[in-house]
Amino acid sequence: MTTAILFTFLLLMALSVPVAISIGLASVLGVQFFTNSPMLVVAQQLFVSIDKFPLVAIPFFILSGNLMEAGGISERLVHFARSLVGGVQGGLAMSCVITCMIFAAVSGSSVATTFAIGAILIPAMVRLGYPVPKAAALQATSAELGVIIPPSIPMILYGVSAEVSVGEMFIAGFGPGLLIAGGLMLFVFFWCRFTGYGKRDGEGRLTFGRAFRQAWLALLMPAVVLGGIYGGVFTPTEASVIAVFYALFLGMVVYRRIGLRDLARILHKTVVSTTVIMFIIATAGLFAFLISRAGIPAQIGNWIVANFHSGWTFLLGVNVFLFLIGMFIETGAAIVILAPILAPVAMHFGIDLVHFGIVMVVNLALGMITPPFGVNLFAACSVAKISYDRIIPAMLPFVAVIVACLAIITAWPDLSLFLRDLAYR
Repeated sequence: MTTAILFTFLLLMALSVPVAISIGLASVLGVQFFTNSPMLVVAQQLFVSIDKFPLVAIPFFILSGNLMEAGGISERLVHFARSLVGGVQGGLAMSCVITCMIFAAVSGSSVATTFAIGAILIPAMVRLGYPVPKAAALQATSAELGVIIPPSIPMILYGVSAEVSVGEMFIAGFGPGLLIAGGLMLFVFFWCRFTGYGKRDGEGRLTFGRAFRQAWLALLMPAVVLGGIYGGVFTPTEASVIAVFYALFLGMVVYRRIGLRDLARILHKTVVSTTVIMFIIATAGLFAFLISRAGIPAQIGNWIVANFHSGWTFLLGVNVFLFLIGMFIETGAAIVILAPILAPVAMHFGIDLVHFGIVMVVNLALGMITPPFGVNLFAACSVAKISYDRIIPAMLPFVAVIVACLAIITAWPDLSLFLRDLAYR
């Protein structure tokens, strides 16, 4: 059964069938021909997979990101970031990293970050002389912070799948997120010094005072959302609703960039994005039900225990495995399928499940910027109006930076767990 399901799934993926449909069709085939269960099980498992309260946060965080984009919040964050670092060579490129980091602290989505910030910064970098592929590659990579800096949709999925506190996952993401942001900024700084790009980055930059006055309400948004979560005022799911109302208030009342007619377009965009993610989660849950029934998780766990004799070798093997998986399977689907399998094995080796979750999220997030199915690459190419093949060579150095940061995150658990231990223990 398992071989047939996997073969069907891989065949459909090779034929460029969307990942959710590939998983769903392969799973339906398994239920129909390889189990004694009625087809009603398909509907039941699809429903059970998404009938989880923490998943309610996903559409609200997507909606808040779309409202931030339409309401002019992202534009003000760009000006604020430029006021901080725009005066040095390469400052505009570094402001891309800072803006994505701030935007990620509310949106929770890397694709939303790519479109919202890339629509402003990619043309600005090109206008000041940066190569188009490099500008698009930097934007795609910086937007990856959207799933590492909390709140994060993949972290919510991991928390639900591995039965780990979503709040602990959120607070553990700060250290790794800052490390990756710092690594990207350092690389950009030396790259600009070496190549000569970015000498005009100070043109059109606002002073810090003026930029702060324009953006201070937008900058309060992450503080309100995350402060409320860690202060125990509301849960991560409730925080997503707070983020929506705050973004709606700023966009409609304060900045007046969103009208009643705009809401229909924003809501339609949110519904489409949410449906795609929920469809993947539902079909991945059905797939996980089948492989669990076949005893695959136990077999994989026994094989790993037999072949890896320490936590370090396990983490090394898992990192290689997840890197390859992330190149072909969407991050959310991979987490929903693999977290219930790998988390118990990580516990067997004494690895903290929050630390393991951060490693898993960061590694699979690499799949968003690696070919052939990197969603951030497609989004950045769409914004920059370039072909997919042009962004790949420009992306490779940034992938190397993320891999180096991943190695540090894996080898140094306290980077992820220090704030978590302060807050929760």
